[in-house]
This record gives sequence, structure tokens and C-alpha cells, in this order.
Amino acid sequence: MNLDYTTLLVVAAAVSGALVLLDHFTTAQAGAGGALHQGPGARLMQQVYAYARTLFPVILIVLLIRSFLFEPFRIPSGSMMPGLVDGDFILVDKYSYGLRLPLLHTEILSVGKPQRGDVIVFREPTDPSIDLIKRLVGLPGDHVVVRDNRVFINGMEMPLRSDGKYPGDFGFTGSPLALEYFGTRSHVVMFAPDRWVTDFEGTVPPAHYFFMGDNRNDSEDSRFPEVGFVPAANLIGPARWIWFNWHLPGWPNFARIGMRIR
Repeated sequence: MNLDYTTLLVVAAAVSGALVLLDHFTTAQAGAGGALHQGPGARLMQQVYAYARTLFPVILIVLLIRSFLFEPFRIPSGSMMPGLVDGDFILVDKYSYGLRLPLLHTEILSVGKPQRGDVIVFREPTDPSIDLIKRLVGLPGDHVVVRDNRVFINGMEMPLRSDGKYPGDFGFTGSPLALEYFGTRSHVVMFAPDRWVTDFEGTVPPAHYFFMGDNRNDSEDSRFPEVGFVPAANLIGPARWIWFNWHLPGWPNFARIGMRIR
């Protein structure tokens, strides 16, 4: 998740677009009576221009889709189990929280606000080159307390109801599961019995958010100083669907394709 494909696409679009403009200018000059150079170098440039004319619209379309509609990510860890597992490839919605310019991350159109319970991809505050995915727990101004794996928001305990044990693998077989409720919304969380329980107390600053992983005892999230409260400008978008799954070594799990993230 660390390779910045957006930067590569912006550079590729700029280079191919410049070549298309140069080709147009050169052709226009030749049509106006200017000399069109011949020779091996000229023929090579004509091939380069032809490739640029073919690639530029494709690169531009991919860049626009990735910047303003959907961006793919791969889940590299088990911090969001049991809902998301290592090897899931997901699509992130880039427009629900507002449209932002690629690279600059400047908001150009405000659309909506994050809601408690959303599963969101964001840039780590201490190292923005790292993308993380967690569940939004605390909104700006919320007083958040996490004690013995119980979450309290502004003094109110978020309900938990036992939901059996995790039947899968990834080293968490048999871990207790529970349904956690944020208002009318619910999601499944997991409590690995052989991991440390991490408590927390704090008030979310303005224009910041507090995140936790669903695998509560195996997630480095806002409870830890390496992540902390996440600025609104670092949010990339809510995760919507799983479009593929392949955990290596092993075979693709086609049953997970198309699953909605909740």
C-alpha cells in the first residue's frame, strides 16, 4: 500500500499530454509550410508521438477514476478481522466525503461527512506515505474511553453482544466475536485472547477523528501515539466492496468477491 500510484499516473499523464501537444504543434507547423524533418530520429519521434496519442486518454481516464471515484487498495494485515482479512482487495469511495485534488489533497467540493462506524482508509498522520484502514469510532469533540475492550462515547457505553467464536484461521481460530452497536448500526469485532488489551481515554480535537481496528487486541490505531487522532485532511474515503481476494501462499478466495464492507 506504500507505492504512490497516483503520483506515477500524474507524471505519466503530464509526460504523455506534453508529447501530444508537441506532436500537434509540430504537425501544425509542417502544415503551415514548415519543413517536416526526416531521418531515423524523426521516425523515432513519430513512433513516440503515436504511443503518446494512444496512452494519454487511457492514463487520463484511469487518473480521473482513481482520484475522484474509486481507488483500489489491498489489505496487508489482520487488524480489521473478522470483516476484512489479509489478501482482500478493496474499492474505496473517493467522493462521499468531498472531492480532493490528487497529490495536493485540497478539497474542491464538499459532499458529505464521515459517520461513526464507517470503515475508512486514511493516511497515517506520522507518516502520510502509509495508508491504514480502520473503523471510525470518535467524531470531533467526542470524549472517548476504551476500557477492557468496552467503548464509551461521551459517557455512554456502546452495546456489545456475544456473537460466537471466529471459525477461520490466520492465527485467530476460536477468538471471541461480538456485535458492537453504534446507534442503529452494528458490526462484528474480535477479541484475540492471547493479545494485550489496550485502554485509552481522550477527547477528539476539532477536525480530527478517532479510529480503531475491529481486531481490537491486534490493531495499531488511534489508541497508539504512532497513529493518534487523524486529521480530516488525511481521510481518503470509505471502503465499500471487496473486488478480489488472494492471500499468498494459497489460491484466490472467489467467495469473497463482491462482498460489501460494513
